[in-house]
Amino acid sequence: MEWTDEGIVLGVRRHGESSAIVELLTREHGRHLGLVRGGASSRMRPLLQPGNSVAAVWRARLDEHLGTYALEGTRLRAATLLASSHAVYGVTHLASLARLLPERDPHEDIYEMLDRTLDDFDDAGGAAAHMIRFELAMLAELGFGLDLENCAATGETTDLIYVSPKSGGAVSRQAGEPYRDRLLRLPPFLREGEGGANDWSDQDLQDGFRLTGLFLLRHVLEPRGQGHSDARGGFINAVTRQRARISSAG
Repeated sequence: MEWTDEGIVLGVRRHGESSAIVELLTREHGRHLGLVRGGASSRMRPLLQPGNSVAAVWRARLDEHLGTYALEGTRLRAATLLASSHAVYGVTHLASLARLLPERDPHEDIYEMLDRTLDDFDDAGGAAAHMIRFELAMLAELGFGLDLENCAATGETTDLIYVSPKSGGAVSRQAGEPYRDRLLRLPPFLREGEGGANDWSDQDLQDGFRLTGLFLLRHVLEPRGQGHSDARGGFINAVTRQRARISSAG
C-alpha cells in the first residue's frame, strides 16, 4: 500500500530510540498517523513541529497497518508561530479540534480551512475571528452545524442578531427582543454579507467564542467525556492581552 498526499503536522510522539509517530491532517486521506524513522533526531525535529505543512508518502504492507511516512517540508510555519503566545496556543487548539475528526476519513474543506487559518496568525484579532469560524466549520463537519442564515422563528434573512441556545438557529432582532436575556449574541462578522476584513470588536470576539464554545461542549466534547482544551482558554486570553496592549499603545 502506498499513497502521496499533502498534510499538516498535528502532533508527534517519540517511538523507541530514534523514531517518532507523526499525526497529520492530510488533504485526501484525513487524519492519519505514520512512523517516521529517525523522527526523534535533531535534524528532523524542526520539520515535525505542529503547524508545519509537508509532502507525505505513506507506505504499509496492509492498509490497516500504522505504516511509515517519508516527509518533506513545504511550509515550515512553526518557527514563526512560536514567536507569539496566541499563535502557540492557537496551533495547539487547532490540533485538538482536528483530532475530533474520525481517523482516515477525508475532510478536504476542513484541511483547506486549517491551512488558511495557520497562515494568518499575525494579527491577533484576525486569528481569533478565523478560529471562531474554524470552530463553526468543525461543528458542521461533525453533524452539528448552526443555522445562521435565517430566523428560526420567522424565516427572515435580515437583521439576525441572536442565536437560540437550544436550537442553534439564528433569531432576528424583532423576534428575539422579548427573550434577549436568554439568547446568545450573533457577532456581525459571522452574519452573511456583514463585517469587513477587520470589522470586529473585543465584544464580538467574546460573543463568538461563547457561541461556538457552548455548542462544542454540548454536542461534541461532553458526550466524549471531554472539556475545552486548556489551549483554547490560553488562546483567548493571549488574544485579549495583545489587543489590550495595542489599544493602550495607540
